[in-house]
Amino acid sequence: MTSTDRADSTKTRPLRVVIAPDSFKGSLDATSLSAELATGWATVRPRDQLVLLPQADGGEGTLTAIASCHPEAVWHEIADVCGPDGRMVPGRWLSLDDGTAVVELAQMSGLPLMRALDPAHATAAGLGQVINAALDAGATALVVGLGGSASTDGGAGALVSMGARLLDSHGDELGIGGAALAQLHTVDVTGLRSVPHGGVELLTDTTVTLCGREGAAYIYGPQKGADEEMCRLLDDALKRFATNLQAVLPGQPDEAGAGAAGGTGFGLSAWGGKLVPGAARIADLTGLTEEFERADVVVTGEGRFDDSSLTGKLVGSVLQRCAHVGTRSVVVAGQLAIAPPDCGVSLTELAGSPDRAMVEPAYWARRAGSVAARLL
Repeated sequence: MTSTDRADSTKTRPLRVVIAPDSFKGSLDATSLSAELATGWATVRPRDQLVLLPQADGGEGTLTAIASCHPEAVWHEIADVCGPDGRMVPGRWLSLDDGTAVVELAQMSGLPLMRALDPAHATAAGLGQVINAALDAGATALVVGLGGSASTDGGAGALVSMGARLLDSHGDELGIGGAALAQLHTVDVTGLRSVPHGGVELLTDTTVTLCGREGAAYIYGPQKGADEEMCRLLDDALKRFATNLQAVLPGQPDEAGAGAAGGTGFGLSAWGGKLVPGAARIADLTGLTEEFERADVVVTGEGRFDDSSLTGKLVGSVLQRCAHVGTRSVVVAGQLAIAPPDCGVSLTELAGSPDRAMVEPAYWARRAGSVAARLL
């Protein structure tokens, strides 16, 4: 069959189309985006079989993406946990039917929850409280999505919530936040709760290590409000934390992903968690992995498709796996800063401006779905 014959076949026969985008942060969640893309696609190719598998990479939307593909999953609500700036926020976690609990750091410790940016004092304490609730309820394994954090505390806040004690040279408890780690003298883990027997997976969307110019403070600190001096202070504090924590737990600050979520990847991996690429693991949990070889087309997307999309993010992971098995791909993005390897549709180009696309994202997502269907 020639390439022309294959193209003609694609245009005439029904296709199996998997729609698997990430969220458009601040605009559409992945579940809503999947539905709008499918609606638009169906107006052009109504005979195609559409499989909706909204995705995430460990950050915002991880819980929703997994829940949408597990109808037996049960939501658990916690009235009040410590938010990233110390104010109380609601907590949530998801239990799967095999006893696994899924927790999303962004849900209770995420940057959007801050009333004002505070890189020195923001904490991941709430994450530890939700993990406690899941383990207290009998969870036999944990999946923790790391991403979107407000803090740069190395996961210290979470570990303290789970029973660790961080002490200064006088034996007093440290205050919250990454900056306080500069005064750390001793880490006491005698009261730290045990890892569940089924293990802990830490889903990351980055390969950043804990410390240094390519570490958590310098790479992600600025988006959390840290200037150059604060980045230096936080980096030094994380180094001190790593040294002290390694004296009592087997942490690896140079491991890829240890710098995820302000270094929470390091803290929870020292506890006993395993750092894994979030996009690939969520693809497994949602059934997307099984679809790469049987789908004719995979439609994926995110708010902005650029060079960073290809460095461990969801869309880059999907494109890599499509290329590996020879499945066609379509990238739908709010903005296309670089050209996708196969097909691409930009909501900004369809709408005429970023502002117009943001005002009616659902409408333009439907339009994008119909445009994408015509590209095949």
